[in-house]
Amino acid sequence: MARVVSIFLPTWPTDRIRRKLGAAAPSAEAPLVLIGRDGRRRVVLAADAAAQAAGLRVRMPVTKAQALVKGLVVMDADPAGDAEALERLALWALQRYAPIAAADLPDGIVMDVAGAAHLHSGEDAMAKGIVERIAAAGVAARAALADSWGAAHALARFAARPAIIIPPGGSAKAILELPIRALRLPKDIVDGLRVLGFESIGELAATPRAPLALRFGSELGRRLDQAFGRISEQIDPLRPPDLIEVRRAFAEPIGAAETIARYTGKLVVQLCQALEAKGLGARRLDLVFHRVDNRIEAIRIGTALPVRDVKRLTRMLCDKIETVDPAFGVEIMRLAASVAEPLEDKQTISSLTEEPEADVSALIDALANRVGEDRIYRFAPVASDVPERSVTRIAPLAPDTGEAWPDHWPRPSRLLPVPEPIDAMALLPDHPPVSFTWRGVRRRVKRADGPERVFGEWWKRDAELVAVRDYFQVEDEAGERFWIYRAGDGEDAATGSQRWFLHGVFG
Repeated sequence: MARVVSIFLPTWPTDRIRRKLGAAAPSAEAPLVLIGRDGRRRVVLAADAAAQAAGLRVRMPVTKAQALVKGLVVMDADPAGDAEALERLALWALQRYAPIAAADLPDGIVMDVAGAAHLHSGEDAMAKGIVERIAAAGVAARAALADSWGAAHALARFAARPAIIIPPGGSAKAILELPIRALRLPKDIVDGLRVLGFESIGELAATPRAPLALRFGSELGRRLDQAFGRISEQIDPLRPPDLIEVRRAFAEPIGAAETIARYTGKLVVQLCQALEAKGLGARRLDLVFHRVDNRIEAIRIGTALPVRDVKRLTRMLCDKIETVDPAFGVEIMRLAASVAEPLEDKQTISSLTEEPEADVSALIDALANRVGEDRIYRFAPVASDVPERSVTRIAPLAPDTGEAWPDHWPRPSRLLPVPEPIDAMALLPDHPPVSFTWRGVRRRVKRADGPERVFGEWWKRDAELVAVRDYFQVEDEAGERFWIYRAGDGEDAATGSQRWFLHGVFG
Protein backbone atom coordinates (compact mmCIF):
# COMPACT_ATOMS: atom_id res chain seq x y z
CA MET A 1 0.00 0.00 0.00
CA ALA A 2 1.24 3.46 -0.89
CA ARG A 3 1.91 5.90 1.93
CA VAL A 4 2.12 9.39 0.51
CA VAL A 5 3.42 12.54 2.21
CA SER A 6 2.30 15.86 0.76
CA ILE A 7 4.24 18.94 1.89
CA PHE A 8 2.33 22.21 1.44
CA LEU A 9 4.30 25.47 1.45
CA PRO A 10 1.56 28.11 1.88
CA THR A 11 3.83 31.13 1.40
CA TRP A 12 6.52 29.50 -0.71
CA PRO A 13 7.25 32.32 -3.22
CA THR A 14 7.58 35.03 -0.56
CA ASP A 15 9.55 32.78 1.80
CA ARG A 16 11.95 31.98 -1.03
CA ILE A 17 12.43 35.66 -1.83
CA ARG A 18 13.22 36.44 1.81
CA ARG A 19 15.79 33.61 1.94
CA LYS A 20 17.32 34.73 -1.36
CA LEU A 21 17.69 38.35 -0.27
CA GLY A 22 19.06 37.43 3.16
CA ALA A 23 19.87 40.48 5.24
CA ALA A 24 18.48 42.75 2.52
CA ALA A 25 15.03 41.14 2.74
CA PRO A 26 12.10 43.13 4.19
CA SER A 27 11.48 42.55 7.88
CA ALA A 28 9.04 39.80 8.82
CA GLU A 29 6.57 42.42 10.09
CA ALA A 30 6.41 44.23 6.72
CA PRO A 31 3.70 42.70 4.49
CA LEU A 32 5.19 41.40 1.24
CA VAL A 33 3.45 40.60 -2.04
CA LEU A 34 4.80 39.39 -5.36
CA ILE A 35 3.14 40.77 -8.46
CA GLY A 36 2.80 39.92 -12.13
CA ARG A 37 0.51 40.56 -15.08
CA ASP A 38 -2.90 39.11 -15.85
CA GLY A 39 -3.43 40.42 -19.34
CA ARG A 40 -2.95 44.16 -19.00
CA ARG A 41 -3.59 44.27 -15.27
CA ARG A 42 -0.93 44.11 -12.57
CA VAL A 43 -2.16 41.68 -9.94
CA VAL A 44 -0.93 39.99 -6.76
CA LEU A 45 0.44 36.52 -7.51
CA ALA A 46 1.66 35.65 -3.99
CA ALA A 47 1.29 37.12 -0.51
CA ASP A 48 3.06 36.32 2.74
CA ALA A 49 1.29 35.61 6.03
CA ALA A 50 1.32 39.27 7.12
CA ALA A 51 -0.20 40.41 3.83
CA GLN A 52 -2.88 37.71 3.97
CA ALA A 53 -3.73 38.69 7.56
CA ALA A 54 -4.22 42.26 6.30
CA GLY A 55 -6.84 41.04 3.83
CA LEU A 56 -4.78 40.78 0.63
CA ARG A 57 -5.53 37.91 -1.73
CA VAL A 58 -4.08 36.40 -4.88
CA ARG A 59 -5.37 37.98 -8.14
CA MET A 60 -6.19 41.22 -6.32
CA PRO A 61 -5.20 44.36 -8.33
CA VAL A 62 -1.92 45.82 -7.11
CA THR A 63 -3.37 49.31 -6.78
CA LYS A 64 -6.09 48.03 -4.46
CA ALA A 65 -3.57 46.10 -2.36
CA GLN A 66 -1.38 49.19 -1.94
CA ALA A 67 -4.41 51.26 -0.98
CA LEU A 68 -5.48 48.74 1.66
CA VAL A 69 -2.11 48.18 3.34
CA LYS A 70 0.22 51.01 4.27
CA GLY A 71 3.90 50.21 3.88
CA LEU A 72 3.24 47.21 1.63
CA VAL A 73 6.44 45.81 0.08
CA VAL A 74 5.88 45.02 -3.61
CA MET A 75 8.29 42.86 -5.65
CA ASP A 76 8.14 41.13 -9.02
CA ALA A 77 7.22 37.44 -8.98
CA ASP A 78 9.59 34.82 -10.43
CA PRO A 79 7.48 31.72 -11.23
CA ALA A 80 10.35 30.02 -13.09
CA GLY A 81 12.70 30.54 -10.15
CA ASP A 82 10.03 29.26 -7.74
CA ALA A 83 9.60 26.07 -9.77
CA GLU A 84 13.36 25.51 -10.02
CA ALA A 85 13.82 25.99 -6.29
CA LEU A 86 10.92 23.61 -5.63
CA GLU A 87 12.71 20.98 -7.74
CA ARG A 88 15.81 21.44 -5.56
CA LEU A 89 13.71 20.99 -2.44
CA ALA A 90 12.24 17.79 -3.90
CA LEU A 91 15.79 16.58 -4.63
CA TRP A 92 16.70 17.20 -0.99
CA ALA A 93 13.65 15.16 0.06
CA LEU A 94 14.66 12.38 -2.34
CA GLN A 95 18.14 12.13 -0.84
CA ARG A 96 17.05 12.53 2.77
CA TYR A 97 13.64 10.90 3.14
CA ALA A 98 12.08 8.82 0.37
CA PRO A 99 13.02 6.95 -2.83
CA ILE A 100 10.04 8.47 -4.69
CA ALA A 101 9.79 12.25 -4.51
CA ALA A 102 8.73 15.00 -6.89
CA ALA A 103 7.73 18.64 -6.99
CA ASP A 104 3.97 19.25 -6.65
CA LEU A 105 3.72 22.57 -8.44
CA PRO A 106 3.15 25.34 -7.61
CA ASP A 107 3.39 25.14 -3.82
CA GLY A 108 4.52 21.75 -2.55
CA ILE A 109 6.35 18.47 -2.88
CA VAL A 110 5.06 14.92 -2.73
CA MET A 111 6.74 11.69 -1.61
CA ASP A 112 5.82 8.02 -1.35
CA VAL A 113 7.47 6.98 1.91
CA ALA A 114 6.35 3.32 1.95
CA GLY A 115 9.49 1.31 2.60
CA ALA A 116 11.44 4.30 3.95
CA ALA A 117 9.62 5.55 7.07
CA HIS A 118 11.35 2.95 9.25
CA LEU A 119 14.66 4.77 8.72
CA HIS A 120 13.24 7.87 10.44
CA SER A 121 11.64 6.36 13.56
CA GLY A 122 8.24 5.85 11.93
CA GLU A 123 5.72 7.86 9.97
CA ASP A 124 4.76 10.27 12.73
CA ALA A 125 8.33 11.28 13.57
CA MET A 126 9.20 11.46 9.88
CA ALA A 127 6.36 13.82 8.89
CA LYS A 128 6.92 16.12 11.85
CA GLY A 129 10.68 16.08 11.27
CA ILE A 130 10.25 17.21 7.66
CA VAL A 131 8.08 20.15 8.74
CA GLU A 132 10.56 21.15 11.45
CA ARG A 133 13.55 21.02 9.09
CA ILE A 134 11.82 23.12 6.43
CA ALA A 135 10.56 25.60 9.03
CA ALA A 136 14.09 25.91 10.45
CA ALA A 137 15.16 27.08 6.98
CA GLY A 138 12.64 29.93 7.15
CA VAL A 139 9.91 28.38 5.01
CA ALA A 140 6.40 27.78 6.38
CA ALA A 141 5.30 24.18 5.82
CA ARG A 142 2.45 21.80 6.55
CA ALA A 143 2.47 18.04 5.98
CA ALA A 144 -0.08 15.25 5.62
CA LEU A 145 0.51 11.52 5.31
CA ALA A 146 -2.24 9.37 3.79
CA ASP A 147 -2.87 6.39 1.51
CA SER A 148 -3.16 8.39 -1.73
CA TRP A 149 -1.68 11.47 -3.31
CA GLY A 150 -5.12 13.08 -3.62
CA ALA A 151 -5.97 12.57 0.05
CA ALA A 152 -2.57 13.73 1.28
CA HIS A 153 -2.70 16.81 -0.98
CA ALA A 154 -6.14 17.76 0.34
CA LEU A 155 -5.30 17.17 4.00
CA ALA A 156 -2.01 19.10 3.83
CA ARG A 157 -3.82 22.19 2.58
CA PHE A 158 -7.04 22.06 4.58
CA ALA A 159 -6.44 19.97 7.73
CA ALA A 160 -2.75 19.87 8.73
CA ARG A 161 -1.75 22.17 11.62
CA PRO A 162 1.17 21.69 11.00
CA ALA A 163 1.15 17.91 10.40
CA ILE A 164 -1.49 15.20 10.24
CA ILE A 165 -0.94 11.45 9.89
CA ILE A 166 -3.86 9.30 8.77
CA PRO A 167 -3.59 5.59 9.68
CA PRO A 168 -3.67 3.08 6.79
CA GLY A 169 -7.22 2.63 5.54
CA GLY A 170 -8.52 5.84 7.10
CA SER A 171 -7.91 8.35 4.30
CA ALA A 172 -11.36 8.08 2.71
CA LYS A 173 -13.14 8.96 5.95
CA ALA A 174 -10.64 11.72 6.80
CA ILE A 175 -11.37 13.80 3.69
CA LEU A 176 -15.19 13.69 3.71
CA GLU A 177 -15.56 17.02 5.56
CA LEU A 178 -13.02 18.88 3.45
CA PRO A 179 -14.21 21.50 0.91
CA ILE A 180 -14.58 20.47 -2.72
CA ARG A 181 -11.73 22.72 -3.83
CA ALA A 182 -9.40 20.30 -2.02
CA LEU A 183 -9.88 17.86 -4.92
CA ARG A 184 -7.55 19.78 -7.30
CA LEU A 185 -10.45 20.57 -9.64
CA PRO A 186 -10.44 23.45 -12.14
CA LYS A 187 -11.97 26.66 -10.78
CA ASP A 188 -14.92 26.56 -13.20
CA ILE A 189 -15.94 23.09 -11.98
CA VAL A 190 -15.65 24.18 -8.33
CA ASP A 191 -17.79 27.26 -9.01
CA GLY A 192 -20.37 25.16 -10.85
CA LEU A 193 -20.61 22.67 -7.98
CA ARG A 194 -21.10 25.48 -5.48
CA VAL A 195 -23.95 26.87 -7.57
CA LEU A 196 -25.60 23.45 -7.21
CA GLY A 197 -25.15 23.60 -3.43
CA PHE A 198 -22.16 21.28 -2.97
CA GLU A 199 -19.68 22.31 -0.27
CA SER A 200 -17.85 19.21 0.94
CA ILE A 201 -16.25 16.12 -0.59
CA GLY A 202 -18.64 13.92 1.38
CA GLU A 203 -21.64 15.53 -0.30
CA LEU A 204 -20.13 14.82 -3.71
CA ALA A 205 -19.29 11.23 -2.79
CA ALA A 206 -22.90 10.59 -1.73
CA THR A 207 -24.31 11.86 -5.04
CA PRO A 208 -24.89 9.57 -8.04
CA ARG A 209 -21.94 9.83 -10.41
CA ALA A 210 -23.77 9.86 -13.78
CA PRO A 211 -25.52 13.26 -13.55
CA LEU A 212 -22.30 14.91 -12.35
CA ALA A 213 -20.26 13.36 -15.17
CA LEU A 214 -22.85 14.46 -17.71
CA ARG A 215 -22.57 18.08 -16.59
CA PHE A 216 -18.90 18.38 -15.56
CA GLY A 217 -17.14 15.64 -17.50
CA SER A 218 -14.91 12.81 -16.33
CA GLU A 219 -12.42 15.00 -14.45
CA LEU A 220 -14.64 15.20 -11.36
CA GLY A 221 -15.02 11.44 -11.01
CA ARG A 222 -11.32 10.85 -11.64
CA ARG A 223 -10.26 13.24 -8.88
CA LEU A 224 -12.73 11.68 -6.46
CA ASP A 225 -11.45 8.18 -7.21
CA GLN A 226 -7.83 9.31 -6.83
CA ALA A 227 -8.54 10.92 -3.47
CA PHE A 228 -10.33 7.82 -2.19
CA GLY A 229 -7.58 5.56 -3.53
CA ARG A 230 -9.83 3.67 -5.94
CA ILE A 231 -7.51 4.33 -8.87
CA SER A 232 -3.76 4.79 -8.76
CA GLU A 233 -2.02 8.10 -9.31
CA GLN A 234 1.62 7.50 -10.01
CA ILE A 235 4.22 9.95 -8.75
CA ASP A 236 6.78 10.58 -11.47
CA PRO A 237 9.96 10.35 -9.36
CA LEU A 238 12.61 13.00 -9.67
CA ARG A 239 15.77 11.65 -11.33
CA PRO A 240 18.77 14.01 -11.08
CA PRO A 241 21.16 13.83 -14.04
CA ASP A 242 24.11 12.64 -11.95
CA LEU A 243 22.17 9.80 -10.28
CA ILE A 244 23.97 6.46 -10.45
CA GLU A 245 21.29 3.97 -11.44
CA VAL A 246 20.85 0.56 -13.09
CA ARG A 247 17.64 -1.06 -14.28
CA ARG A 248 16.23 -4.36 -15.49
CA ALA A 249 13.09 -4.79 -17.61
CA PHE A 250 11.31 -8.14 -17.87
CA ALA A 251 9.56 -9.57 -20.89
CA GLU A 252 7.30 -11.48 -18.49
CA PRO A 253 6.43 -9.92 -15.11
CA ILE A 254 8.02 -11.52 -12.04
CA GLY A 255 6.46 -11.89 -8.60
CA ALA A 256 8.12 -14.68 -6.60
CA ALA A 257 10.33 -13.47 -3.75
CA GLU A 258 13.15 -15.80 -4.81
CA THR A 259 13.12 -14.38 -8.34
CA ILE A 260 13.10 -10.80 -7.07
CA ALA A 261 16.01 -11.61 -4.74
CA ARG A 262 18.02 -13.16 -7.59
CA TYR A 263 17.63 -10.12 -9.83
CA THR A 264 18.32 -7.82 -6.89
CA GLY A 265 21.73 -9.44 -6.56
CA LYS A 266 22.42 -8.92 -10.26
CA LEU A 267 21.47 -5.25 -10.04
CA VAL A 268 23.73 -4.75 -7.01
CA VAL A 269 26.67 -6.17 -8.98
CA GLN A 270 26.02 -3.73 -11.83
CA LEU A 271 25.59 -0.79 -9.47
CA CYS A 272 28.80 -1.56 -7.56
CA GLN A 273 30.68 -1.67 -10.85
CA ALA A 274 29.31 1.76 -11.75
CA LEU A 275 30.25 3.08 -8.29
CA GLU A 276 33.76 1.62 -8.56
CA ALA A 277 34.29 3.36 -11.90
CA LYS A 278 33.68 6.69 -10.14
CA GLY A 279 35.50 5.86 -6.91
CA LEU A 280 32.30 6.08 -4.87
CA GLY A 281 30.48 4.05 -2.26
CA ALA A 282 26.75 3.97 -1.58
CA ARG A 283 25.34 5.64 1.51
CA ARG A 284 21.69 5.21 0.51
CA LEU A 285 20.19 2.69 -1.93
CA ASP A 286 16.71 2.75 -3.46
CA LEU A 287 15.28 -0.37 -5.08
CA VAL A 288 12.15 0.59 -7.03
CA PHE A 289 9.62 -1.89 -8.48
CA HIS A 290 7.29 -0.85 -11.32
CA ARG A 291 4.25 -3.12 -11.21
CA VAL A 292 2.06 -4.03 -14.17
CA ASP A 293 -0.91 -2.24 -12.57
CA ASN A 294 0.96 1.10 -12.83
CA ARG A 295 1.84 1.24 -9.14
CA ILE A 296 5.32 1.63 -7.69
CA GLU A 297 6.78 -0.18 -4.69
CA ALA A 298 10.14 0.77 -3.20
CA ILE A 299 12.77 -0.32 -0.68
CA ARG A 300 15.28 2.07 0.86
CA ILE A 301 18.33 1.16 2.91
CA GLY A 302 21.07 3.32 4.39
CA THR A 303 24.65 2.72 5.48
CA ALA A 304 26.77 4.41 8.12
CA LEU A 305 29.80 4.61 5.79
CA PRO A 306 30.21 4.48 2.00
CA VAL A 307 29.85 0.81 0.98
CA ARG A 308 30.58 -1.08 -2.23
CA ASP A 309 30.37 -4.63 -0.87
CA VAL A 310 28.08 -6.68 -3.14
CA LYS A 311 27.21 -9.38 -0.60
CA ARG A 312 26.49 -6.89 2.18
CA LEU A 313 24.26 -4.62 0.09
CA THR A 314 22.44 -7.58 -1.45
CA ARG A 315 21.70 -9.05 1.97
CA MET A 316 20.39 -5.71 3.29
CA LEU A 317 18.08 -5.26 0.30
CA CYS A 318 16.84 -8.84 0.32
CA ASP A 319 15.95 -8.53 4.02
CA LYS A 320 13.33 -5.94 2.97
CA ILE A 321 11.81 -7.84 0.02
CA GLU A 322 9.06 -9.22 2.24
CA THR A 323 7.68 -5.68 2.56
CA VAL A 324 7.10 -5.47 -1.22
CA ASP A 325 3.73 -6.42 -2.70
CA PRO A 326 4.33 -7.47 -6.34
CA ALA A 327 0.56 -7.87 -6.98
CA PHE A 328 0.17 -9.13 -10.56
CA GLY A 329 3.88 -8.85 -11.23
CA VAL A 330 6.85 -6.52 -11.56
CA GLU A 331 7.88 -5.45 -15.05
CA ILE A 332 10.79 -3.11 -14.23
CA MET A 333 13.29 -3.01 -11.35
CA ARG A 334 15.53 0.00 -10.79
CA LEU A 335 18.38 0.26 -8.28
CA ALA A 336 19.83 3.72 -7.57
CA ALA A 337 22.44 5.12 -5.22
CA SER A 338 20.53 8.23 -4.19
CA VAL A 339 23.42 9.23 -1.92
CA ALA A 340 26.99 8.26 -2.82
CA GLU A 341 30.28 9.44 -1.31
CA PRO A 342 33.97 8.92 -2.08
CA LEU A 343 35.22 5.52 -0.93
CA GLU A 344 38.87 5.48 0.05
CA ASP A 345 40.92 2.31 -0.14
CA LYS A 346 42.37 1.10 3.15
CA GLN A 347 45.77 -0.46 3.67
CA THR A 348 45.49 -4.03 4.92
CA ILE A 349 47.65 -5.21 7.82
CA SER A 350 51.14 -6.23 6.72
CA SER A 351 52.44 -7.90 9.87
CA LEU A 352 51.47 -11.05 11.70
CA THR A 353 51.62 -9.11 14.97
CA GLU A 354 49.18 -6.36 13.96
CA GLU A 355 45.60 -6.64 15.13
CA PRO A 356 42.94 -5.91 12.50
CA GLU A 357 40.78 -2.90 13.27
CA ALA A 358 37.31 -3.92 14.41
CA ASP A 359 34.64 -3.09 11.82
CA VAL A 360 31.22 -2.62 13.40
CA SER A 361 29.70 -0.76 10.44
CA ALA A 362 27.78 -3.86 9.30
CA LEU A 363 26.18 -4.20 12.74
CA ILE A 364 25.30 -0.50 12.82
CA ASP A 365 23.74 -0.74 9.35
CA ALA A 366 21.65 -3.74 10.39
CA LEU A 367 20.38 -1.96 13.50
CA ALA A 368 19.75 1.35 11.72
CA ASN A 369 17.71 -0.29 8.96
CA ARG A 370 15.68 -2.19 11.53
CA VAL A 371 14.93 0.48 14.17
CA GLY A 372 15.70 3.71 12.28
CA GLU A 373 18.78 5.78 11.52
CA ASP A 374 17.70 8.52 13.94
CA ARG A 375 17.86 6.09 16.87
CA ILE A 376 21.46 5.01 16.35
CA TYR A 377 23.99 7.60 17.48
CA ARG A 378 26.80 8.28 19.92
CA PHE A 379 27.64 11.21 22.16
CA ALA A 380 30.54 13.59 21.63
CA PRO A 381 31.86 16.40 23.84
CA VAL A 382 31.36 20.07 23.01
CA ALA A 383 33.49 22.92 24.33
CA SER A 384 31.02 24.41 26.81
CA ASP A 385 30.87 24.74 30.60
CA VAL A 386 27.06 24.63 30.57
CA PRO A 387 26.36 20.91 31.08
CA GLU A 388 23.43 20.49 28.69
CA ARG A 389 25.46 22.21 25.96
CA SER A 390 28.63 20.20 26.56
CA VAL A 391 27.39 17.07 24.77
CA THR A 392 25.91 16.45 21.34
CA ARG A 393 24.69 13.53 19.26
CA ILE A 394 26.72 12.51 16.23
CA ALA A 395 26.54 9.65 13.74
CA PRO A 396 27.80 6.36 15.20
CA LEU A 397 30.87 6.23 12.93
CA ALA A 398 31.48 9.95 12.56
CA PRO A 399 35.09 11.06 13.15
CA ASP A 400 36.04 12.44 16.55
CA THR A 401 35.28 16.12 17.04
CA GLY A 402 38.68 16.77 18.62
CA GLU A 403 37.16 17.83 21.94
CA ALA A 404 37.87 16.02 25.22
CA TRP A 405 35.46 15.20 28.02
CA PRO A 406 35.89 17.47 31.08
CA ASP A 407 37.87 15.80 33.85
CA HIS A 408 38.38 18.60 36.38
CA TRP A 409 35.09 17.74 38.12
CA PRO A 410 33.19 14.43 38.10
CA ARG A 411 30.12 14.36 35.90
CA PRO A 412 27.03 12.14 36.36
CA SER A 413 26.63 9.08 34.16
CA ARG A 414 23.03 10.08 33.47
CA LEU A 415 22.37 13.72 32.57
CA LEU A 416 18.69 14.63 32.40
CA PRO A 417 17.60 16.22 29.09
CA VAL A 418 15.96 19.05 31.02
CA PRO A 419 16.81 19.89 34.66
CA GLU A 420 13.89 19.02 36.93
CA PRO A 421 12.84 21.39 39.74
CA ILE A 422 13.17 20.12 43.31
CA ASP A 423 12.16 21.45 46.72
CA ALA A 424 15.34 21.88 48.78
CA MET A 425 16.22 23.16 52.25
CA ALA A 426 19.66 24.80 52.39
CA LEU A 427 21.56 27.53 54.19
CA LEU A 428 22.40 30.28 51.70
CA PRO A 429 24.61 31.27 50.03
CA ASP A 430 27.19 28.44 49.86
CA HIS A 431 25.85 25.44 51.77
CA PRO A 432 24.39 22.31 50.12
CA PRO A 433 20.82 21.24 50.90
CA VAL A 434 20.21 19.20 54.03
CA SER A 435 17.24 17.58 52.27
CA PHE A 436 15.35 17.78 48.99
CA THR A 437 12.19 16.41 47.41
CA TRP A 438 12.31 15.02 43.86
CA ARG A 439 9.37 13.39 42.09
CA GLY A 440 7.41 13.24 45.32
CA VAL A 441 10.14 11.49 47.35
CA ARG A 442 11.90 13.35 50.18
CA ARG A 443 15.60 12.54 50.56
CA ARG A 444 17.95 13.45 53.41
CA VAL A 445 21.43 14.48 52.34
CA LYS A 446 24.15 12.50 54.12
CA ARG A 447 27.21 13.77 52.22
CA ALA A 448 27.79 16.64 49.81
CA ASP A 449 30.58 18.23 47.82
CA GLY A 450 30.62 21.65 46.19
CA PRO A 451 29.77 24.19 45.10
CA GLU A 452 31.11 24.17 41.53
CA ARG A 453 30.17 27.48 39.95
CA VAL A 454 29.16 27.51 36.27
CA PHE A 455 28.81 30.86 34.53
CA GLY A 456 26.43 31.66 31.71
CA GLU A 457 27.67 32.04 28.14
CA TRP A 458 27.23 35.79 27.80
CA TRP A 459 28.26 35.81 24.14
CA LYS A 460 25.17 33.78 23.20
CA ARG A 461 22.51 35.97 24.80
CA ASP A 462 22.36 38.96 27.13
CA ALA A 463 20.32 37.12 29.79
CA GLU A 464 23.37 34.98 30.61
CA LEU A 465 25.69 37.93 31.19
CA VAL A 466 25.43 37.68 35.01
CA ALA A 467 23.69 34.27 35.31
CA VAL A 468 25.41 31.57 37.38
CA ARG A 469 24.70 28.11 38.71
CA ASP A 470 26.13 26.48 41.83
CA TYR A 471 26.37 22.68 41.41
CA PHE A 472 26.61 20.16 44.28
CA GLN A 473 27.20 16.42 44.36
CA VAL A 474 25.00 15.00 47.09
CA GLU A 475 24.45 11.50 48.51
CA ASP A 476 21.29 10.51 50.37
CA GLU A 477 20.89 8.05 53.24
CA ALA A 478 20.29 5.17 50.79
CA GLY A 479 23.64 5.78 49.08
CA GLU A 480 22.19 7.24 45.88
CA ARG A 481 24.17 10.16 44.46
CA PHE A 482 22.70 13.13 42.60
CA TRP A 483 23.89 16.26 40.82
CA ILE A 484 21.85 19.29 41.82
CA TYR A 485 22.27 23.02 41.38
CA ARG A 486 20.91 26.33 42.55
CA ALA A 487 20.09 28.89 39.83
CA GLY A 488 21.89 31.99 41.10
CA ASP A 489 24.61 32.79 43.61
CA GLY A 490 22.31 32.62 46.61
CA GLU A 491 22.36 36.39 47.16
CA ASP A 492 21.69 38.48 44.06
CA ALA A 493 18.33 37.91 42.31
CA ALA A 494 19.83 39.14 39.02
CA THR A 495 22.06 36.05 38.85
CA GLY A 496 19.15 33.58 38.86
CA SER A 497 15.86 32.58 40.41
CA GLN A 498 17.60 30.94 43.45
CA ARG A 499 15.49 27.82 42.83
CA TRP A 500 16.95 24.32 43.03
CA PHE A 501 17.08 21.75 40.22
CA LEU A 502 18.24 18.16 39.80
CA HIS A 503 20.35 17.77 36.66
CA GLY A 504 21.84 14.28 36.83
CA VAL A 505 22.22 10.96 38.59
CA PHE A 506 25.54 9.27 39.36
CA GLY A 507 26.24 5.64 38.52
